[in-house]
Amino acid sequence: MVRGEFTDLLNSLYRTADTGGDLTDAPAAEAARLLRLDALTLALRSRRGMLELLWADPADPLGPELEDLQYTLGEGPTLEAARSGHAVIETDLGAAPNDRWPLFAPAACRTPVRAVIAVPLLLGVATAGVLTGYRTAPGPFPDGQYQDFTRFARVTLELLLHTPTHALASGTQGPDLHRAAVHQAAGVLTAQLDVTIDEALVRLRAHAWRHDLPLLHVARGIIAGSLRLSPDH
Repeated sequence: MVRGEFTDLLNSLYRTADTGGDLTDAPAAEAARLLRLDALTLALRSRRGMLELLWADPADPLGPELEDLQYTLGEGPTLEAARSGHAVIETDLGAAPNDRWPLFAPAACRTPVRAVIAVPLLLGVATAGVLTGYRTAPGPFPDGQYQDFTRFARVTLELLLHTPTHALASGTQGPDLHRAAVHQAAGVLTAQLDVTIDEALVRLRAHAWRHDLPLLHVARGIIAGSLRLSPDH
């Protein structure tokens, strides 16, 4: 039954892409279920190499939480897939070698997630984004599951190419940019600390990591004026 449902979903999404539909037409929770995963995210890679979370199940914070951890710590499967241009799989985060994501792996193990698969969305030799799947049970991803994941990655790339960034950013025709508050807070810091936007983002991430706080929590505090970072740190 699930196999037939997955094929139906793929065919439906390809028809959607052929008629100009975009990523907002793809049901993240349904796709995760049919792929036998517990969370599914898609991140867009910017021209500067940064990853922006564009798509996830809006009712489930697990995927965005794992993506925010990677963004804050600067390492993890989504980032590695984007940088290498190759699929990245970890079947047991709790047993991963110490030199593999030494910050991300133990942080991820404080969530229910235990296994992860990340596939780059390639346009020629360029990486347009990364599709990442998370599973709460450790163990290998069987060949059939891996093949279904890569098939789904191809259709999400088709949908991504039709997705207007302004619509995603506005929230009027799709999900809001997940880290809009982070970028707004970085803008505030450039003025407060007289630093570049890249330095402001580093300060934000460092503060979140040092105090073990969610990055969005720190960003919203800076925007609201309830948190000010020292120029010296």
